[in-house]
Amino acid sequence: MYLKELVVAGFKHIDAVSFVSPKHVKQMADSEKVMAKFHASLLAGVEPPEIIGIVVNQKGLERALATPGVTTIGYPYSISAYFRRANANMSRDESRSLVETLKRETQTAGKGLVIYVSMAFGNPYDEPWGPEIVADALEWLKEIRVRTVSLADTVGTASPELVGDLYRHVKDHVVGIELGVHLHSRPENAEEKILAAYEAGCRASTEH
Repeated sequence: MYLKELVVAGFKHIDAVSFVSPKHVKQMADSEKVMAKFHASLLAGVEPPEIIGIVVNQKGLERALATPGVTTIGYPYSISAYFRRANANMSRDESRSLVETLKRETQTAGKGLVIYVSMAFGNPYDEPWGPEIVADALEWLKEIRVRTVSLADTVGTASPELVGDLYRHVKDHVVGIELGVHLHSRPENAEEKILAAYEAGCRASTEH
């Protein structure tokens, strides 16, 4: 099983499953079954890794909280109005309200929370974008006391230079927050993007 191999390889934080509508994303319809099999496969005495389950609405949150082995809830908070509407059918206010709900309910349940700032490195939808828009989102997340945030290259178009430049520009806006990057990339240029983030000061990243 792929997730088990990652644990054996030493990974301590795994973005493992998504709790989304099976009508829209059929390949993610069995996240509960995947987690049950993975949980049963862990060797006795092996410390389980942090397992992140992605949600996009209240129903997904309920599924994730009810699934053994999921330790952290992840949510893609999009700064693109077009992508936010297409992906989750939400306005900015509705998305922010959900983030506040996630903060409250994960804290009550003793789970972790990571917010992905979706479209952080630009988007192809001809919308306003810039480091100041990303910084504004980070300031708001800091204000409501979200403690783990990841800048997401949602459509995989960021260059290594942009990854490094944006991280350096916004990192001072979130002193006290663990700020990482979530990068989508082809294998041949993944290393360059990760290295750019590292050299800019990032110590938490995921790559797809």
